[in-house]
Amino acid sequence: MWMLLGERLGQGFYLYQDIIDDNGPLSAGFFTFMDFLFGRSLFAYEVVGRILISFQILYWNSMLIKFKAFDINTYLPAIIMAALFHFSFDLLSLSPALLGSTFLILALGQLFSQTVLQKDTSESTLLIGIYAGLATGFNPNYILFLPYMIFTGIAISSFSFRQLMLSLVGYFLPLLLISVFYFWNDGLEEAIQIWPLTFLTQKYEYQSLVNWLIIGLFPLLLAVAGYFMATVLRGSTINQQKQRQLIVIWLLFSAAQLFIIKKQAAYQLVILIPGLTYLITQFFLNTKKEVVAKTAFYLLVLGLPAVSFWFWQQKIAESDYFVAKTEAEYSEDIMVLGDDLSPYLNASLGGPFLNYRLSKLYLEQDRGLREKARLFQMLQKQKPSTVLDPNGDFEKLLKQFPALEEQYRKTSTGVYSLKK
Repeated sequence: MWMLLGERLGQGFYLYQDIIDDNGPLSAGFFTFMDFLFGRSLFAYEVVGRILISFQILYWNSMLIKFKAFDINTYLPAIIMAALFHFSFDLLSLSPALLGSTFLILALGQLFSQTVLQKDTSESTLLIGIYAGLATGFNPNYILFLPYMIFTGIAISSFSFRQLMLSLVGYFLPLLLISVFYFWNDGLEEAIQIWPLTFLTQKYEYQSLVNWLIIGLFPLLLAVAGYFMATVLRGSTINQQKQRQLIVIWLLFSAAQLFIIKKQAAYQLVILIPGLTYLITQFFLNTKKEVVAKTAFYLLVLGLPAVSFWFWQQKIAESDYFVAKTEAEYSEDIMVLGDDLSPYLNASLGGPFLNYRLSKLYLEQDRGLREKARLFQMLQKQKPSTVLDPNGDFEKLLKQFPALEEQYRKTSTGVYSLKK
């Protein structure tokens, strides 16, 4: 879907205004850039994803060292974080969640700086807001970290009113610039209409919570053990206590974010990784029994990637998450009004409806004459050569717009072709 989006935007169309999808505008722009450079290259998505992951690992480890999160300087968090990214194959590839989390981890690093710097840090508080705002621009689900920023800023980092306002200005600045972009391209009204719908659509349950728990139980147990070891069995400085509070609240908000996501796939779990890394590191640094520490370390670093690779291989056949080739292959521009994306493997997106469940919710809205005219113009602007309509949604559209009905003929059940 991300490749299709970047490909379509590269043809001069705009997200929300011309294409109905739930990705953030900044992610859409990045996928357009990826399509311009690499086209439909899965390898490029894998490479860029690993570059971002490497940056997150190095940055987070350096922040933990710089702000004395542990009593000793160690690169153990980098090793643990790298292992956690192998929880699932899709965590290693480029995604809107990975793009957004890169900026959230930058914001978290700035919050960490607030726990040790005893001076008015206007630049740091502004950066916290800017990074969080950019993350929301990449992944709308990350709007949940706005209350996190406000709560931790006041309760833990002791923001003054001026600092709080500065961070809020920083947060809304990227979103304001995105709004200005849509305004100048006559698409602000459509963006305001469609963006809230992204939180109301039916969820794609690509992977079950049970499957996540099967693989993730061991890292979670290590994190819980690390938390209790750090809080109960040893003393901490005031700064370390504040940092631990930031991490625990971060994990709570990250878990809450999983309830509002509309694509339940493991790449969404990327936001949990920095917090789990911090707590698991506490476990290894505070475990006195060398045998236990070594066993747990090898199970995490070697066992987790191996088990996850084998586990997800077993789930390919029974999951809708994997796109498989079908007998009917299309090579022209098509539009699929359904959840099965396999027809796009050799074809390009030819219409406005990419995310089917969001599009369905959009089409079911009550419309006045002005809104109907806008929908008709959207369809007229993009006339796909073939429309696959397994659920009858396009058939209903044709009945609403007789002028559009004259342009298409039904070639078989659920398939419409543009008249030549």
